[in-house]
Amino acid sequence: MKKIEAIIKPFKLDEVKNALAEIGIQGLTISEVKGFGRQKGHTELYRGAEYTIDFLPKVKVEVVVADSKSEQVVETIQAAAKTGRIGDGKIFIIPCEEAVRIRTGERGEEAI
Repeated sequence: MKKIEAIIKPFKLDEVKNALAEIGIQGLTISEVKGFGRQKGHTELYRGAEYTIDFLPKVKVEVVVADSKSEQVVETIQAAAKTGRIGDGKIFIIPCEEAVRIRTGERGEEAI
């Protein structure tokens, strides 16, 4: 199994969620996060004072899938989240050793 974590722009969340649903992904976890990469934040003007916003709002999408589906999920997220501009985000693919469904005790791919 693989855990796929994608950090994306917030306004792309619905597109990513719908694209994942189309390929049969039933469950995912969403977190509102803040961060920066090459984008390095931006400056804003508020009541005449200029200030820098270092950490930009992002959304982290987490999904655990079978090894055989991981590449399809990555390609789907990449296509749905892409704007072609700096700050589109990153996708991380992490090995997932085990999963356990709390309600039934199922383990492995049956639990996801």
